Amino acid sequence: MSNVAVLDQNAGEDVLKESPLAHTKGVPSGHPTPGVTIKEVPFLGYLTLRGNSADPLFVAGVAQALGIELPVAPLTLNQHPSNDSSIQWISPDEWLVVVPGGSEYEAEMALRSELSGHYAVVNISGGQTLLRLSGEQALEVLYKSTPYDLHPRHFVVGKAITTNFAKATAVIRRPSEDVWELIIRRSFADYCYRWLMDASQEFGVHYE
Repeated sequence: MSNVAVLDQNAGEDVLKESPLAHTKGVPSGHPTPGVTIKEVPFLGYLTLRGNSADPLFVAGVAQALGIELPVAPLTLNQHPSNDSSIQWISPDEWLVVVPGGSEYEAEMALRSELSGHYAVVNISGGQTLLRLSGEQALEVLYKSTPYDLHPRHFVVGKAITTNFAKATAVIRRPSEDVWELIIRRSFADYCYRWLMDASQEFGVHYE
């Protein structure tokens, strides 16, 4: 720990901040009964975690630090029962940790306190945002947007993948029965937003 430079990147509540899609706020839905609702969930904390899932001390340390079991099965998502925190399997030795905004530094320090040996924790919060899709036709929009098989029989609740989305990439997650989430890079945010709005037009869309 003494050889690691750690910085709290949260500038505080008194510093003005804008989400990647701040310019889209106030866009009218254009439909009285939308089949698709799209909502940006900005300013969450994102950490990349790497380590050895075969090491029981690593697995136990993550659970102790974050209160969430480390998902070791491919393409799985574990969520905290009482807040917006989650851990998503990315590869056999890599996970994406999502925590409530403002708590990313606390989460990083908790991990560094509990883990030892060969591991890595990197705060990537500034480069991501999350879009949440719901509504009866939300899945139809996703069908048009990615080649990955999202049929509910195949893409069950608690599954999460990294795949092509439109002509970009995205993390696609299904945290509950009727909700889908996209975690996208900041540089792709406007493009993905415009794609989703266009792809949702035939069903009626409301953007929050």
